[in-house]
Amino acid sequence: MKVVALSQRVDVFPERGESRDAIDQRLIAFLVAVGFLPVPVPNGLCLQTTDGKLTQDALHDWLHTVSPQAIVLSGGNDVGQCSSRDLTEGRLLAHARSHSLPVLGICRGMQMIAHWSGGGLKPVTGHVRTRHQLTGKIVAEVNSYHGYALAGCPEGFEVLACSGDGEIEAIRHRSLPWEGWMWHPEREDVWAPHDVHRLQQLFGQ
Repeated sequence: MKVVALSQRVDVFPERGESRDAIDQRLIAFLVAVGFLPVPVPNGLCLQTTDGKLTQDALHDWLHTVSPQAIVLSGGNDVGQCSSRDLTEGRLLAHARSHSLPVLGICRGMQMIAHWSGGGLKPVTGHVRTRHQLTGKIVAEVNSYHGYALAGCPEGFEVLACSGDGEIEAIRHRSLPWEGWMWHPEREDVWAPHDVHRLQQLFGQ
């Protein structure tokens, strides 16, 4: 099985003074069922000063030790909400670019890909706890759980699918094996064949 580095959301519990990394077990189950071995990436392995200089980079050693063959940026949290997660995922994308690794960004993960690539985000309504029919190169009905959408297609990418109200729902890099999906494949009661097939094709299964 190919090893997949899987980013995690950050849940904050003020009453305990804790910030916890977390991942939906359904996403683990989805990746294993499709044929991959997910390894969650801890947030906080790299630290930086207020001017952006790295003061600790244990993530470099983690990547060298685990040697993932692909990367999944998971959903949860808004971009800018948690600096340790934003830094971790930015470093993962830099690693993927320098090693030509395939990347899938799910929901917030797609937003992070766009943001890291210089694209903007905007608030959107009517996209939380609903379903959309996609049009474009991907034609399917998908779930929707996001309050932000891409303000436009980032440079170097192409749009794969849009929702009925014209929002970008999927993107693909023009030269790197990177895709972003605004829906959550792991939240379907029965995993959609089009999600399984696209991920296997993207990660070279």
